[in-house]
Amino acid sequence: MNKTIRRASVFTLLLVFALLIRATWVQFYDGTALADNKNNRRNAIELYSEPLGNIVVGGKSVTGSARTTSGDLKYKRTYTDGSLYAAVTGYSSQVYGATQLEGVYQELLDGTDNRLKTVLDTVTNKRADPGDVITTIDPATQRAAYDALGDKKGAAVAIDPATGRILAVVSTPSYDPSTISTGDTDTWSQLTKNPDKPMTNRALRQPLPPGSTFKLVVAAAALEDGLYSSVDEKTDSPNPYPLPQSTDKLTNENLSAPCANASIRVALQYSCNNVFGKMAVDLGQDKVRAMAEKFGFNDATQDVPVRAYESVYPKDMDEAQTALTGIGQFDVTATPLQMAMVSAAIANGGKLLSPHMVSQITDSGGDVLEDYDDNTSAKEIVSSSTAEQLQSAMQTVVEKGTGTNAQISGVTVGGKTGTAQHGENNSETPYAWFTSYGKSDATGKEVAVAVIVEQSNAARSEVSGNGLAAPVAKAVMEAALN
Repeated sequence: MNKTIRRASVFTLLLVFALLIRATWVQFYDGTALADNKNNRRNAIELYSEPLGNIVVGGKSVTGSARTTSGDLKYKRTYTDGSLYAAVTGYSSQVYGATQLEGVYQELLDGTDNRLKTVLDTVTNKRADPGDVITTIDPATQRAAYDALGDKKGAAVAIDPATGRILAVVSTPSYDPSTISTGDTDTWSQLTKNPDKPMTNRALRQPLPPGSTFKLVVAAAALEDGLYSSVDEKTDSPNPYPLPQSTDKLTNENLSAPCANASIRVALQYSCNNVFGKMAVDLGQDKVRAMAEKFGFNDATQDVPVRAYESVYPKDMDEAQTALTGIGQFDVTATPLQMAMVSAAIANGGKLLSPHMVSQITDSGGDVLEDYDDNTSAKEIVSSSTAEQLQSAMQTVVEKGTGTNAQISGVTVGGKTGTAQHGENNSETPYAWFTSYGKSDATGKEVAVAVIVEQSNAARSEVSGNGLAAPVAKAVMEAALN
């Protein structure tokens, strides 16, 4: 063999080896990336080739799968009372992916979760029959929150303090996930461009200034620290309170309220800014932050199992800013979930159970794969003595304070109102808050509720936690305790 042929043969052999190496690389390395690529149509075809598993509320599926009449996708996702449960289910779309419980449990619902596979499925690599997600949501409580919010822009969360089970998660305005399940671009565009943001889960994923509802956290810190021995001890609180290092003074909405040196009970009853602003300064930001974090603030990994956005108590403030945090302003933010957790811990004797809105996940035959009700842990936030005192003070708020619209016959109700300013120079309509708990006098059953109304048809002068948010909380508590 002459030198030219030998060199050509070697070169050709090297090309063959290169092709084999490249083919192997594509098959075993790039192949996975290509298969997982969101633009790979085969993934959607496979996902919607069979009916999906379901999300269950109150023993009934609120999701389904319907056979399509055209296209290469055999099934589409359907929803019963889609707008009512959108903040719980999220959506599963042939084009836009999946969110909320649909996204968290996508592999369970589409049958690719390895826990669903039988031995035969493993051998044949067959997709298993899908599983189901059993929620903790109570249909009556969810409906009550949704109806009570009505055309208001806002949100509500209800929690069973004794178990951590989330009974309602509502965000308004809402949307029907069925309208985007097939990828309708016009509907998607309308929803995503809507200035009211109907696809935002305000209950879990939109932290806003909590206003005076945060005073419960400051009061808890003061009692636990020993700054004040009881909710009835007089405080050292000038009215108005001169903000440290500032020429401004912290005043009260009700100028005739007895807020000078008021006790914690009276200060909660009349929502005295001067008392809690000075209390936060006296405690110092580190102690207030420590208490806030015990309740769940500054936790970036809060899963229920949907990841909730972090509620924030800030750092590195001067004393004037610390005073403003004492009334839930400056850079303090909270979700309705977070403020419901505050009331739940107080109602439950100072112990907070992990909030969760999924009870169980099951396989296609109903066998339980995981029971989340058994996996909850109780964390002591405050002592039972502090919790009892705060319960009593919150009851005073509802009995004869700023929260009278939450009164329910046959139910012991404690609450705290909040009106949070926002916008440059407080130019925007305030947010109306109410966080509360209710305990049935007949059965002892309890529920904790937090409500925010971001915007309504009410005049600015009529916006208050008692006027807008407390009636919503009342409706939710009545439904949960019925």
